[in-house]
Order: sequence, then structure tokens, then C-alpha cells
Amino acid sequence: MKTMISMVTERGQISIPSAIRRSMGVSPGERLIWEASGKHECRVRRLEETPIKGAMAMRGFAKQFRTARPTADWLRELREGEFA
Repeated sequence: MKTMISMVTERGQISIPSAIRRSMGVSPGERLIWEASGKHECRVRRLEETPIKGAMAMRGFAKQFRTARPTADWLRELREGEFA
């Protein structure tokens, strides 16, 4: 592959040349790992995300089955008849 140049913006952002994005399979939203390998060199690679397992995979899943209620409403319902 031929040498390509990117310019760093004032905010420290760069654009990855399209040929490199395609060859690496990088798409918007993916995370990249930057590793300094020398004073003037660095290595960039895609972060291979692993699917979330266990209880964390269910996080937010219950929202589709119920609507949010204030805590005070839950407590009021739970305490009904306690002091009768």
C-alpha cells in the first residue's frame, strides 16, 4: 500500500484515508487503539469488541415491559396495609 498523509486538526482529530478504512474494515463508531511504538511512531488497530454477557446484557431490557415510576409511588404501594 502506498504512503498516505493525514493532517491533524486544531482539536487533535485526524481522518483515516478511505483505502485504509476499507482494508481494516473500520466503520463509524468503532474504537481504535493507539500505541506509541517510538518517539515518532505509533501503531493503530481496531478494538475487537466482545459481546456483553450475563446480567449486563439484560440492562435496559425490562424498559420495554414497564413504564418508569417514581420511587415514592413504589414505596407507597409496598407499604399499603402495613399499619392497618
